Amino acid sequence: MSAQTSHHDSDALPTETVDVVVIGGGAAGLNGALMLARSRRSVIVIDSGTPRNAPATAMHGFIVLDGTPPPEILGRGREQVRQYGGRITFGEVAAAEPSAPSADGDLRFAVTLADGRALTARRVLVASGLRDVLPEVPGLAEHWGHSVLHCPYCHGYEVRDEPIGILATGPLSIHHAWLFRQLTGDLIYFTRGTDLDSETRARFAARGIRVVETDVREVVNDTDGALVGVRLTDGTLVERRVLAVTTRMEARAEGLDGLKLPMEDLPDNLGRRFASAMAGTTEIPGVWVAGNATDLAAQVGAAAAAGALAASHINAMLATADTDAALAAAAAQKATG
Repeated sequence: MSAQTSHHDSDALPTETVDVVVIGGGAAGLNGALMLARSRRSVIVIDSGTPRNAPATAMHGFIVLDGTPPPEILGRGREQVRQYGGRITFGEVAAAEPSAPSADGDLRFAVTLADGRALTARRVLVASGLRDVLPEVPGLAEHWGHSVLHCPYCHGYEVRDEPIGILATGPLSIHHAWLFRQLTGDLIYFTRGTDLDSETRARFAARGIRVVETDVREVVNDTDGALVGVRLTDGTLVERRVLAVTTRMEARAEGLDGLKLPMEDLPDNLGRRFASAMAGTTEIPGVWVAGNATDLAAQVGAAAAAGALAASHINAMLATADTDAALAAAAAQKATG
């Protein structure tokens, strides 16, 4: 699931080679760009305008900014990046790949956008985020980010004491149940064909979590379009105001095949991410990854912090490359002088 936000002001792509291109204009990408711009690096952010949290009315769980609408956070982030000379352009990446190195051997990457625009960068920070894949239950997707939730920390407090249903998708849904039980005393676990062992059933019973084995056929709304429950395959309507579901989370990789970044599948069909190591480094020299593209469970604060850490590492590597180039140039001048 992703939603298109309004197109923000878009800066022109630079004609000169930039130090860093950041692919993704969410918390990780913008915070990475901010750190790089403050280090006087030339940086441009390619923003598709489809943040994961676009359907949500507010972002929670991040001190100081708790309760702020996501578009406001991103808008302020773009302003701050530009304040230090960073550039942000609206567009979709169609291709990104290594290109011929510079004369002094420094890395180069070519990035082409879907509309044909292109740029060259010395380093790449992938902060493309992820896409949530919901179970195929009719009527579920239209409530995503409002009455259909995935994170008890992001939006759980706002639905406290409501009748909540867990739509099981796998083993992690059991963990989901414990967390949402903390928020409400009226919780139903819809197994949807998944297994529950006797110990888990006993623990559910001890916490007053009801279990429904009959499969869910569809989500039911009232005449105003508000979620009122789920209809089971036997026709029974089970009233619920909120549904919690563990999604399959997939890193957004469109247009990035040319970077040949390794990817990893997480267990229990939880998702697929870009593999990374310390500070977002990858097996591909010159390419870093930060935020939900590599850490599927990261909330906004963690994603922003990861972007900042990756950016500091990129800046340090560029500083070394700059010094190596200066040293080589001095040696060449001395040899010819």
